[in-house]
Amino acid sequence: MLTIYSSDHRLHHGVELKDGAISASFEKPARAETVLKQVETVRLGDVVSPDAYDASRYVGAHSERYVAFLARAWDDWTATGRSCQALPLVWPVRGLPSTAMPQFIDGKLGFFSMDAGSPINAGTWQAVCASANSALTGIDALARGQRAAFALCRPPGHHAGREYMGGYCYLNNAAIAAQRCIEQGARRVAVLDIDFHHGNGTQDIFYDRSDVLFVSIHGDPGVSYPYFSGFADERGIGAGEGFNLNMPLPKGTQLDQYDSALRHAGEAIARHAPDALVVSMGVDTFEGDPISHFRLRTPDYLRIGQTLAGFGVPTLFVMEGGYMVDEIGVNAVNVLLGFEARI
Repeated sequence: MLTIYSSDHRLHHGVELKDGAISASFEKPARAETVLKQVETVRLGDVVSPDAYDASRYVGAHSERYVAFLARAWDDWTATGRSCQALPLVWPVRGLPSTAMPQFIDGKLGFFSMDAGSPINAGTWQAVCASANSALTGIDALARGQRAAFALCRPPGHHAGREYMGGYCYLNNAAIAAQRCIEQGARRVAVLDIDFHHGNGTQDIFYDRSDVLFVSIHGDPGVSYPYFSGFADERGIGAGEGFNLNMPLPKGTQLDQYDSALRHAGEAIARHAPDALVVSMGVDTFEGDPISHFRLRTPDYLRIGQTLAGFGVPTLFVMEGGYMVDEIGVNAVNVLLGFEARI
């Protein structure tokens, strides 16, 4: 299987506001490096750098003004004389009357954010572009006839909505790839999110569309981040009604219950009959993950990959979460090995 990877991800690293304190982020460069090492160890296939794409390719999944904000955020922040990492200060919550985009960077950071977990530093824009370009290169490989490809994206993307960043995510790599596929002539695409956390950003982007089916298997948002989306009654609106399927699962979920949900997802995907499948592949469903509470084990990821292969659709895997760094490489690559039945 082809893997697309850029070392530019190392340019982005940061802090987050968690448990009442500013601390080093769980989302760190070692995540991608560990996965890459395992890709090379098992000789999964060729590893290539992403192709170059103009930032206009991100528009469609995202708004033009949001992409422009990300591109300029660090310069706008440092122009105020600050050199620390940029984090938002205030958010436009319910009851505040204005919906206008602020002019000053502090206001913009809150306007375009859902949390204080996505810092911006000098290398963030270059890193997120390389991440999105990895997904674009992968979907273009499918268009040329590849059965499957793996975009080793970092930073991840599935919490980034049409006009907001959050949850370590800035550009929604999976959504950008799905949008590219549609623009290249695909009639229908499916996005399957198997990260522990609900892909709220992907849902936001496609919620009113019928050409992209979004399916997410995740921890119950009543007790799990992102808390405010991912419930089973969120089915889409307008033309998108019925094209959004959320399957929240309880704490302690193990393989049998997870596998049942995955097979149900496969049935929905088969009914949609997509030309391509984009898998937002998080392995924070692992029993040892520090910010999740499912109980999947390392061999289970082989089984997940086998099930995904049975869907019979050209598939782009896009790396999302997984924060147990010592195990993330084996677990992520096991999905890919299972897909290729190399077990």
